[in-house]
Amino acid sequence: MQLPQQLLDSLHDVPGFDKSAFEAVHNSGEQITSIRLNPFKCKDISQLPPLGGGGAVSWSQYGYYLSERPSFTFDPLFHAGCYYVQEASSMFLEQALKQTIDLSKDIKVLDLCAAPGGKSTHIQSLISKNSLLVSNEVIKSRAAVLKDNIIKWGCSNVMVTNNDPKDFSKLKGYFDVIVIDAPCSGSGLFRREPEAMEEWSVNNVQLCSQRQQRILADVWPVLKENGILIYSTCSYSIEEDEQIMNWLLSEFQISNLKLQIPSATGIIESNGGYRFWPDKVKGEGFFIACFQKTEDAETIIPKLKNKTEPVTKKEAEIIGKWIESDEFHFIKNKNIVYAWPKLLADDFAFLLQHLFVAYSGIIVGELMRDKLVPDHALAMSPFVHATIKRINVDKEQAINYLKRKDVNIEAADKGWQLAAYQGYPLGWMNVLANRINNYYPKELRILKDN
Repeated sequence: MQLPQQLLDSLHDVPGFDKSAFEAVHNSGEQITSIRLNPFKCKDISQLPPLGGGGAVSWSQYGYYLSERPSFTFDPLFHAGCYYVQEASSMFLEQALKQTIDLSKDIKVLDLCAAPGGKSTHIQSLISKNSLLVSNEVIKSRAAVLKDNIIKWGCSNVMVTNNDPKDFSKLKGYFDVIVIDAPCSGSGLFRREPEAMEEWSVNNVQLCSQRQQRILADVWPVLKENGILIYSTCSYSIEEDEQIMNWLLSEFQISNLKLQIPSATGIIESNGGYRFWPDKVKGEGFFIACFQKTEDAETIIPKLKNKTEPVTKKEAEIIGKWIESDEFHFIKNKNIVYAWPKLLADDFAFLLQHLFVAYSGIIVGELMRDKLVPDHALAMSPFVHATIKRINVDKEQAINYLKRKDVNIEAADKGWQLAAYQGYPLGWMNVLANRINNYYPKELRILKDN
């Protein structure tokens, strides 16, 4: 692997940089695979017997290394949302949150550059159930992927939006925490994605740095007084890391927050930020820094202009047979029923007035002629009503189901049921007298052969 010489030269005086070790690890061919468990579905790696073997990620309570990389495409537990495949270094976001804010309190969090969803699903696993997470992605196609991953995770207190950072400026002082995993030149991923080297250049680093400053400036008014800003990149370049920190400290009333870093982790402090070098940590290149807003901040007073359409009493009775309904407020949009957490319903409705919302709460299903056709999002959530039956499938049947093929199963009961693998729901099936209709979403189906 021929690393860009201009990159190597630029890192000469950066804390923790060891040129020979850095080049050696990139040429070693070593690949590190890690996953993060979904605590709402699977709390222990022992529940996923094919996985594990590589030990725990020391800075994340849900993170684990794998001894080898399996084919995630053909693991039904991956499709069931039991875990997320995530680079270990980026899981350090967990420490940044735990050490800067009280996560037991109900807070509002904005994950501004969220696709494909690794950090958002991580944040959602850490915040309280009555906290709100707005998971945003500016690129529409990437926002669709983000939405799919949020649904797979089984979230109810998350809103997925598709907005430019400046669109949030009207929500002054609304968020307690803003996480910005900023678009960057990507040098920290060279070991995992060698093709990224072809797009790297000094000019691209400068363009990314300018874009990062614009993003930070656009979203700054949205953070409340004493709110927490967490900034990260997967770049080694100081122009995108330490120099962005210096710019923030010079342009805004903000203080840098130091974190406690055990020396055994190999993480290097640099100018108040933290660098992850792949020759020192078991992970890829990463940079993270934490700040607190110290200036007086104008705060918006949420006002609801247009009320959402509530369901009728009769419709609520139909819906109540499908979802444990005590915690939810139900609304309709063209007969599509959404379940919003009751304590967040006003926030959801308020944000709906100001942002382009791709997804919110849980889609329960579509009302059709006094019946409900259940949605895949309901199947992925932990709130399916206890009376809904499940059909347990073996691995071959599960893969056929995930390919949206016919599934040969003996089913004693008729009607809508969950297809489940090792007890974890994969999606819906409708059992008829002479066949079983597979309702796994077409856009999610496995397209390749084993």
